Amino acid sequence: MFFTEFWERFSYYGMRALLILFMTDTARGGLALDTATAAAIYGFYTSAVYFMGIPGGWIADRLLGQRNAVLYGGILIAMGHYSMAINSTATFYAGLVLIVLGTGLLKPNISSIVGQLYSADDRRRDAGFSIFYMGINMGAFFSPLVCGYLGQEVGWHWGFGAAGVGMTFGLLQYALGGKRLGNAGRLAEKPRDAGRLWLAVVLAVFAITATFYFLWDYRDFVLLAGTAGVFWWLLRQGKGSVEKKRIWSIIAFFVFALLFFAGFEQAGSSLNLFADRYTQNSIFGMQFPSSFFQSVNPLAIIALAPLFAWLWVRLGDKEPSSPAKFMVGLVFLSLGFLVIAGAAMVSEQGTGSRVSPMWLIAVYVLHTIGELCLSPVGLSTVTKLAPERLVGSMMGVWFLAASLGNFVGGRIAGLFEKLPLPQVFGAVFITTGISALLLLFLIRPIRNLMGGVH
Repeated sequence: MFFTEFWERFSYYGMRALLILFMTDTARGGLALDTATAAAIYGFYTSAVYFMGIPGGWIADRLLGQRNAVLYGGILIAMGHYSMAINSTATFYAGLVLIVLGTGLLKPNISSIVGQLYSADDRRRDAGFSIFYMGINMGAFFSPLVCGYLGQEVGWHWGFGAAGVGMTFGLLQYALGGKRLGNAGRLAEKPRDAGRLWLAVVLAVFAITATFYFLWDYRDFVLLAGTAGVFWWLLRQGKGSVEKKRIWSIIAFFVFALLFFAGFEQAGSSLNLFADRYTQNSIFGMQFPSSFFQSVNPLAIIALAPLFAWLWVRLGDKEPSSPAKFMVGLVFLSLGFLVIAGAAMVSEQGTGSRVSPMWLIAVYVLHTIGELCLSPVGLSTVTKLAPERLVGSMMGVWFLAASLGNFVGGRIAGLFEKLPLPQVFGAVFITTGISALLLLFLIRPIRNLMGGVH
């Protein structure tokens, strides 16, 4: 499972490091799109990747089983990357669709398989997930170095192809190592109404596609209405005052997580463009592709995650509550944008001169600290707050927060060429800073809604 996730994340982050650079490139065979259009496509794509985890989990639970879902998802992902390796606009967009569908099947279900390898009281469970989580970040660290170098120094489609090769390695070792999984991830019994369920899946895909096709200019309203509908449904599922209050607290976490991801996911869009156009891509006289900056965040996670795990245990009874950790996460995200706004001002004062790479490195380290305070804490908190019968649905809500955050992040990145960069990054700094301040005053009310959960 470590190596399957390693190679899947290698393929995803390797391609993502090149995506907006390829779409905006005008000199080396890119799509030559304006930044606003490229950012909108990037935001919608990354949003769809997270959103499809919701139906992907449903399909695995009812039709395929987690093990087959991971296998078929990996095949679709590899096909998507190879499709993008072909020098054609049509195959580029087809590749994005295939990766979205494949990731929706693979991403939520591979974690479920890891959990099924251990009994509920097995003391090795947390250690197993720690090993698995390390696979995610190691894949994310190496992929920009390999795919980024090939894409920017050799040819864009070589980078996309390398991502496909990585996913193929993951599929091979997943298939060869399947005997080690025992019965983990297998469907308990074949559904009697499989045909009807698959028909429902196909009709839902067509309905969602048609909705966005005909209402694309009103997509913000569609997403807002859809999110409100999800909240309304969740609140109706609560039985008793305690459950209803806890669901309200999950909604509060959802809102602040959405704001966090809208800023954090600038890493692959506006911050990636800033690295390419306004940053000195050299250290000690050695040049490197701008996509290499995408490796800073996973490297910082590998270095800092054990420290944070030790810190929370060390604090014991003094450990901050989940809302307080969310607030700290937003503070560090805000500080990161204050730093990059300063870098943009330095660049403008130097009439467009390139700034030191240390600015971006500092930003990514600050954002990583914020991520470690919010992302794993959010996952843990949702599983503790959700009624047992609704854990899967609540995890879907968490993925929805990341999905909408990516979508909003794409809209923000679309301002890259429309407004002065200090103004764009400064606005994100102010917005996330105000969000952190608001959450500071809401910590106690949210804790009261959590009904004793820390």
